[in-house]
Amino acid sequence: MTYYEPPQRTRPRRRSTLDSPWLAGLLVVVVLGLVGTLFVGPALFGSPSGTQTSVLPSSGVPTATAAGPSVAPTFSRPTPSPGPTFRTYRVQSGDSLNSIAKKFHTTGRSIAWWNRGAYPTLDPQSSKYDPNTIRVGWVLVVMPGTVVDDASPPSPSPGPTETPAVP
Repeated sequence: MTYYEPPQRTRPRRRSTLDSPWLAGLLVVVVLGLVGTLFVGPALFGSPSGTQTSVLPSSGVPTATAAGPSVAPTFSRPTPSPGPTFRTYRVQSGDSLNSIAKKFHTTGRSIAWWNRGAYPTLDPQSSKYDPNTIRVGWVLVVMPGTVVDDASPPSPSPGPTETPAVP
């Protein structure tokens, strides 16, 4: 017995966009252009800044050699972080040096040192020193988080020059 096999249907082949000779040629030109600018260009024309780097054999440190007029390399030190800054506090009813100091994470004696120029009763070196007497309305200079070393006290401040800032 012979079996009949139906003929196989073949699907028509879909055309790819790269089947076009124009598109394939354009793709080749773009790829060659990218390769040329990335790898061949710097070797032919030098680095973009006009300098080439080389390594000293003795130290392994890169140095710049100029392809034309150059400026000597400069080194600038990093800018230091700003130190703590003073804030002002206007004394309110019920305040004491110690309660103010607690708000600003410092000591009452430090507040006295910073304000001895404006308020003589706060001068720890004076015979009039009275840390328990502060008046409502006084504007005290305070440096949050800083404690004065009694062995090297700061110079007296002339008094507050800023507007009061209450935390």
